[in-house]
Amino acid sequence: MRPEPTFKRIGIISRPRRSNIAEVVPPLLKWLEERGMPSVYDNETATVLKNETAGKTRHQVAQESDLLLVLGGDGTILAAAREAAYHGIPILPINMGSLGFLTSFTVEELYPALESTLAGKATIEERVLLQVERTHNGELLTQQRVLNDAVVHKGTLARMIEVELHINGAFVCRYRADGLIVASPTGSTAYSLSAGGPIVQPGVESILITPICPHTLSDRPVVVQDNSQIELYLSQSSDSVFLTLDGQTGVPMQIGDHVRITRAAERLKLIQPPNKTYFEILRNKLKWGEA
Repeated sequence: MRPEPTFKRIGIISRPRRSNIAEVVPPLLKWLEERGMPSVYDNETATVLKNETAGKTRHQVAQESDLLLVLGGDGTILAAAREAAYHGIPILPINMGSLGFLTSFTVEELYPALESTLAGKATIEERVLLQVERTHNGELLTQQRVLNDAVVHKGTLARMIEVELHINGAFVCRYRADGLIVASPTGSTAYSLSAGGPIVQPGVESILITPICPHTLSDRPVVVQDNSQIELYLSQSSDSVFLTLDGQTGVPMQIGDHVRITRAAERLKLIQPPNKTYFEILRNKLKWGEA
């Protein structure tokens, strides 16, 4: 007797600009339908279908699903993660391009991964998200959860900015740099890594603070407990300074802006291949050991 599926309704989120999405989605929908598995898909996925059935917003897809099947790359995962974590549903990530740090299943593994997941045999990791709030004179201007990072950085002008860092209410230092990255362990392999930050296993309870091209070479990355409260102040007037969230949302900042970053209450549930370790993904992505 086959076990009852854990998930009753599948949500599909994709990046339609991937050339093979149009080849993958129609047979996927047919596969789900043949197994009596209802599905719902986003507006982007609907654009590759020949029928005129409309898609839904990603928020609606997550709201109406028990499992999110995400077809794309790490960028698509970042966008879907906020909705999945908010609704407490897991993501099954399928990479449609080169190997990603988050999309660790290949297209060839799509159906075996679905079979295993629907049979209740999935390996699910929990990933910490960060809650980011920007205020000015006590007024809340920006509020968003991020999976990777929040970055205060200069815009187009080739001049440094000055950012003041406080941790748990205590002054730490005033950075003069091109910017400052505050990242989760998941985000340690993103922008923070390119700026010289350490690689941190996803399960390590930490937050990373990495300066971008600091004026003082002794300004090094710092790792703190993930129950810390990180506060950033733009302490010097400068043109063209932005707060960028997960590399997807950017808002301009002004002198006196206060950014507070804490561990979010929600966590992302990310389905992982049972036979593919985190370090195997690192080796493949970072080309470790290759000449």
